[in-house]
Amino acid sequence: MTSSTSLRRLALAASPFALGLALIASPAAAQTTQPADAETKPATTEDEGNEAATPAPTEDEAIIVTGFRRSLESAVRTKKNQEQIVESVTAEDIGKLPDNSIGESIARLPGIASQRTSGRANVIAIRGFGPDFSQTLLNGREQTSTNDNRGVEFDQYPSEVVSQVVVYKSPSASLVGQGLVGTVDIRTVRPLDVAKRTIAIGLRGSYADLGKLNSGSKDTGYRASATFIDRFYDDRVGISLAASYVDEPYQNQEFNAWGYAGVNVNGQNANLIGGSKSFVTSTQLKRFGLNGTFQAELASNLILTVDGFYSKFKDDQTKRGIELPLGFGAFGTTFNTGTFQVEDGTVVSGTFNNVQGVVRNDIFAKKADLFSGGINLAWNNDNGWKAFGDASYSRTDREELSIESYSGTGFGEGLGATDTISFVTGTTGTKFKPTLNYGDPNLIRLTDPLGWGGSATTPQAGYYNNRILDDELVQVRGEVQKEIGSFLDAVKVGINYTDRTKSLTPDEYLVRLRGGALELPIPASALLKPTNLSYLGLGPVVSYDPRDLIADGTLVLAPNTSNDIPAKAYNVFEKVWTGYVQANLKGNIGAAELTGNVGVQVIHTDQKSTGIAFLNGNRVDVSAGDKYWMVLPSANLNARLPNDIVVRFAAAREIQRPRLDQMRSAIGYGINTTDRPQPFISGSGGNPTLRPYQANAVDFNVEKYFGGQGYVALQLFWKDITKYIDNGRIEDFDYSGFPLPVGVTPPSLIGRLDAPVNTKGGKMYGAEVAATLPFSVFTSALDGFGLTGGVGYTKTKVRDFNGNVTQIPGYSKWVANGTAFFEKWGFNARASARYRSTFLGDFTGFGGSPTRRIALDETIFDAQVGYDFNQDSMFRGLSVYLQGQNLTDERFASVNGNENPRQVVDYQIYGRRFLAGLTYKF
Repeated sequence: MTSSTSLRRLALAASPFALGLALIASPAAAQTTQPADAETKPATTEDEGNEAATPAPTEDEAIIVTGFRRSLESAVRTKKNQEQIVESVTAEDIGKLPDNSIGESIARLPGIASQRTSGRANVIAIRGFGPDFSQTLLNGREQTSTNDNRGVEFDQYPSEVVSQVVVYKSPSASLVGQGLVGTVDIRTVRPLDVAKRTIAIGLRGSYADLGKLNSGSKDTGYRASATFIDRFYDDRVGISLAASYVDEPYQNQEFNAWGYAGVNVNGQNANLIGGSKSFVTSTQLKRFGLNGTFQAELASNLILTVDGFYSKFKDDQTKRGIELPLGFGAFGTTFNTGTFQVEDGTVVSGTFNNVQGVVRNDIFAKKADLFSGGINLAWNNDNGWKAFGDASYSRTDREELSIESYSGTGFGEGLGATDTISFVTGTTGTKFKPTLNYGDPNLIRLTDPLGWGGSATTPQAGYYNNRILDDELVQVRGEVQKEIGSFLDAVKVGINYTDRTKSLTPDEYLVRLRGGALELPIPASALLKPTNLSYLGLGPVVSYDPRDLIADGTLVLAPNTSNDIPAKAYNVFEKVWTGYVQANLKGNIGAAELTGNVGVQVIHTDQKSTGIAFLNGNRVDVSAGDKYWMVLPSANLNARLPNDIVVRFAAAREIQRPRLDQMRSAIGYGINTTDRPQPFISGSGGNPTLRPYQANAVDFNVEKYFGGQGYVALQLFWKDITKYIDNGRIEDFDYSGFPLPVGVTPPSLIGRLDAPVNTKGGKMYGAEVAATLPFSVFTSALDGFGLTGGVGYTKTKVRDFNGNVTQIPGYSKWVANGTAFFEKWGFNARASARYRSTFLGDFTGFGGSPTRRIALDETIFDAQVGYDFNQDSMFRGLSVYLQGQNLTDERFASVNGNENPRQVVDYQIYGRRFLAGLTYKF
């Protein structure tokens, strides 16, 4: 994509005026704190939120300003009064977040972007860094995750059970579990902070306009939710219960290239598509979420809070398509360069001969159970002493099953019917024109078409890969605070202990045919309606569910005994002690009021990994790890000027712990007798001694407020990344915890390890402009109209192990979002868009393992219109709405490493989604 095109898209995303003219209105993210009628306080385990508690609305505000406008005004007050640099989004009402996904809501905040999975906003990037660089909390507590590492997948949390999400961009000493670029705190309702009994229900239907792409798939779905909040015994006991159930389909048309091969066409060097593995994917998402909180005022100054969250998540995908070996010249495919046409260094059309395609019928089924709960006892004495104790537990159990099933015209290379395929390559991928009918079950049989099994005696008709993950975390925290009342407003001292254990167990099998057959017909009883690949020009393909063929014995599972399988496994243990002291400041310097905090965290980490290593190819049990201390000072200073201007300065040392799979002890090692004068131990794999990412950070903000309704802000930030993580080499790795090789005895247990290592890092800096502007601050004639949004620019220069500049995962130079809204007389309409420039994105590779490629820039347009019945109506408490998502059908795409727009690697179309729903509160 050209730079001018990118700038045009950026301008469009940043211009709510353009959105308003386009009349596309969306569920927009509000930089807010609490619902209009449920001024709930943040969890007492995260005292930063206590400092940010929103003042209770006046009676006039509660009556006149409600819904989205009310949440925006609440955000303005919060941003103005907060002692740290934050962005936040809150429910407009009980059980009514502005978006159907908290990931989408967070992605609308300034400086924040998301990456889509099946069209859903799944993970987020803060200030240009991907999910590996931020931390997520639930009610101030650290959480387990549903993926292999630490990054939280936000579609695990139903929006209906979330009252607020706060994103901290600058840390403080008392913010435990902080990330390198930000900390996300998901919060649920506290019933004692809700003014009256509330019962709310929500119903919504959805429609995916791509239709039913696979046999048995759906294009319509629904979600339902219910919330109950009440107080008893003279308002001294409170209970809140929230439940949500989702059953919705997602559809995806995908083109995928193996890569691009270099060829010479009439003396001209060009890149030619090397192969294709393209699918249509139908996903059925089912998720049940339940949240409950019990609060009791045990005494006038003592409150007990017990809460729990449970999520049962199932993401079932059916993937059907064809895999074609092409320009790499593998598996017998040939081509004549005389048929090729070249443009801009890419072969854009031509013909392949002797192509032996692999028809794929694959399943990708992910299911996870997540539980998180805790107990908190908070004491607030009248003499200025405060204290709390908190204990919590979080656990995730996940299975991620991938089944590949192969079929074709015959077993082995060149033994079945081959195809002659012409092609056209462009900026949306490659389209084909075959001569074979891949939807004919008489032609297509269960087999190993390309001989991937290795020999005629070991045909491989598929692959079965189940990744089993267990993640468990225990956290205990205590804090004491004394209010002083001078410029040193208060001092707090706290300690936190976190014990986390995470393991990944791969369970993998080769798929064979019954009785050792080389080929079998697809049973007629298993055949489904053919899948249409006309968007690729390939026509219909034979379709079936491989789980049915495994169940009836047609396909047989044979254990994969390769050492590559246990090498993926890991068991990682972390015990982290955090102590902190923080001083809160409040005083006057001339006409300005100075507020903020200064403090320091001291952290001790004891990390260990156990598992299987490979000594000269033989499996051995090993255990290795490290212990270390870190000191993290921080300061947040705010000058509040009388002309409604707030100037902020923040400085801190920040860390982010490594990916858990990078810390695995599974390595392969042995005696190296060639690279040094004396024999030494040499290996490669994970690094159980890996230290965190680390940065010294400075933030500077200038914010201008317009009463309690609007603001504009300029936010500048700079980070010196002193420790980064990259694949490299450790020349002095200690092998004393590993069994020694037999035979040659090395003179030292200090050897070499090729693994993820800490490097010096680099720099990151940027600027963000954010605003919330209801037009009523300028003229009452435009009451009800307004804009909210922001634009962020980030520049990075990080070096890899060899000193070369490298790209940070998830990094986008530009991020923008904008929402134009109107809300009055019960009617509401929003026009919204979010944009991010190119970034290094995570894609699913072979066997479910992650792989990274350059993702192209994208702009997502959404829409919402709705009506809230007033209190005088017989339908009071009822709200109805219509939504449209991804209205321009924006693709998600990646390109070859040279970033040539014609050399597309991934091109995914998710289609538009339309939703209609209602909420009813009484």
